[in-house]
Amino acid sequence: MSAQPPTTTEHHGSGAPGADAGGAADSGAGLQAGLKNRHLSMIAIGGVIGAGLFIGSGAGIAAAGPGILVSYALVGALVVLVMRMLGEMAAANPVSGSFSAYADEALGRWAGFTIGWLYWFFWVVVLAVEATAGAAILTGWVPAVPQWAWALIVMVVLTATNLFSVGSYGEFEFWFAGIKVVAIAAFLVLGGLAVFGVLPAAGDGAVGMANLTGHGGFLPNGPGAILTGVLMVVFSFMGSEIVTLAAGESADPRKAIVKATNSVIWRIAVFYLGSILIVVTLLPWNSPEVAKSPYVAVLDHIGVPHAGDVMNVIVLTAVLSCLNSGLYTASRMAFSLGARGDAPKRFSRTISRGVPMAAILASVVFGFLAVFFNYQYPDTVFQFLLNSSGAVALFVWLVICFSQLRMRRALERTAPERLTVKMWAYPYLTWITIALITFVIGYMFTDPDGREQMILSLLAAAIVLGVAVLRERKRDATSTT
Repeated sequence: MSAQPPTTTEHHGSGAPGADAGGAADSGAGLQAGLKNRHLSMIAIGGVIGAGLFIGSGAGIAAAGPGILVSYALVGALVVLVMRMLGEMAAANPVSGSFSAYADEALGRWAGFTIGWLYWFFWVVVLAVEATAGAAILTGWVPAVPQWAWALIVMVVLTATNLFSVGSYGEFEFWFAGIKVVAIAAFLVLGGLAVFGVLPAAGDGAVGMANLTGHGGFLPNGPGAILTGVLMVVFSFMGSEIVTLAAGESADPRKAIVKATNSVIWRIAVFYLGSILIVVTLLPWNSPEVAKSPYVAVLDHIGVPHAGDVMNVIVLTAVLSCLNSGLYTASRMAFSLGARGDAPKRFSRTISRGVPMAAILASVVFGFLAVFFNYQYPDTVFQFLLNSSGAVALFVWLVICFSQLRMRRALERTAPERLTVKMWAYPYLTWITIALITFVIGYMFTDPDGREQMILSLLAAAIVLGVAVLRERKRDATSTT
């Protein structure tokens, strides 16, 4: 790949899977290489640290006890395998549509269309969730401003950031992710000192294994709670794949993708397993404070003043980071779909700064609609939107697996030199990953909340797939007349 790719648009190739999906499209100046290596490094790190880690982990600990560590380890291993597959394809062919473009080439247009639109739908719903969460925190600080106004303000500010240039998105994300990394690092240091009894405020001495083996044992709710924990934490890992979309707007996409793929193991080990280990080692898993806010509970236990306020700042940063990345990700997927003829063509056009303005504005408009539904119909319409997008992460991972199976075979046959990143133990680990994801999907049907999410997500997928099939039939009929 050239050091400075002028565009990262896609076209539909007629060759074998793995053929170059990048090509010229009528998209103005095209996307520009405005992201630097430091931006991509922080995007890769920030993608795995969401507000769900700081808040949602409490529910997982309450459900599985210290065994939640096994749940995080299992899902983390799954994400590492999926990211390795995605890294293999992205390093061989870095394009803005990432896995949607690869599914298009490897499995057919129906697959790229379906997973691309489902992914876009997921992120525009996330925009509403994060805007509302951020607004709730800001309203607590400045109650004179209504919550809906704060949601509007943060959406407008981050939309303006994304519209200005991809570099401004990268700069904001660099600092957002940097704050999260510093916060987690400080938490690990303070928590580690407390676990070993170095900090006087932590108690009379080192806690040892008491909280891991006491209070009902390591698996107080039985081995089955590990699977319950898996369902509760699996969706907090969504976002790891963002760096493969962003890499297409950097000067050296392949180098960025290789670096991000190789570092995903330590990112998950440190940020997720490390911080959760601190929580369940330092405090009893069944503490009400842990269930409510595990990180605040630890900071309070250590004696950090104003722990709740400190955590609110960190959570707000995580929320704004997710909102910023969600808008970027949704717009780039819309851009890619437009470039491939699977969305309005205007989505693939960029303004002079290399920004797909129409794709950004379309995504944010739907995000605003989702915010409206969240405030006006939180228990009906918005809950439906949440549930119907809830299992998209699992669908994305499955599509990545099947795409990698086909693209790897094609690349080994036609362009083996492009396989600079390779999936381990291919094809066996790929098939094992497919089996594990399928098992999680099946297990969701045994959980009442998971069952509703899966049924509605499958319904949404079936509708989008139906549209894809009808479009393909119409296109075939037109081409034969």
